[in-house]
Amino acid sequence: MKIRKIFEKVYLLIFFIASFEYFFGDDQDPERKNILLIFALISLFMFFFRRYFRKKIENRERK
Repeated sequence: MKIRKIFEKVYLLIFFIASFEYFFGDDQDPERKNILLIFALISLFMFFFRRYFRKKIENRERK
């Protein structure tokens, strides 16, 4: 169960890194910035998705 929490945090870390690069990066290439934004949003979605199902499984195991 601990590995699931670690992967949640990895997705959140990827979100923060990609967002930081998107907003504060030096690159002027708009395609790269769009890819970073999409990557950040997918990472954030995966964080909440995995967190929801982890909590759902934990609640099922408690009952």
